[in-house]
Amino acid sequence: MQLQESGQMYLETIYVLTRKSNFVRSVDVGEHMGFSKPSVSRAVGLLKEGGYITVDAEGYLHLTDIGEELAAKIYERHTILTRFLTGIGVDTDTASEDACKMEHCISDTTLAAIKKHIEK
Repeated sequence: MQLQESGQMYLETIYVLTRKSNFVRSVDVGEHMGFSKPSVSRAVGLLKEGGYITVDAEGYLHLTDIGEELAAKIYERHTILTRFLTGIGVDTDTASEDACKMEHCISDTTLAAIKKHIEK
């Protein structure tokens, strides 16, 4: 199942929240993203159906191996793009917002070139 941009955003959010606490629920995702419970519930259902997350009996969200791999890749893209944009003078908030939009459509080739450039 190919994830749409919104699904990738949810997956990345779960990844980021999981790095802060092993106990992440749908409500935490909604609060972090500013989305309603029904929107988060639908997204969680799709991520679960796609095999990207599991939900335990207490309602905690857990990334599967494939979910963690994809989320880490998305997060790395976001981080690289944010670093690049701030490096050329874009303020941090704008850089992060723009990186969030760019991370879903930039090619691996272009991202690799940017990563190589910022590592110099």
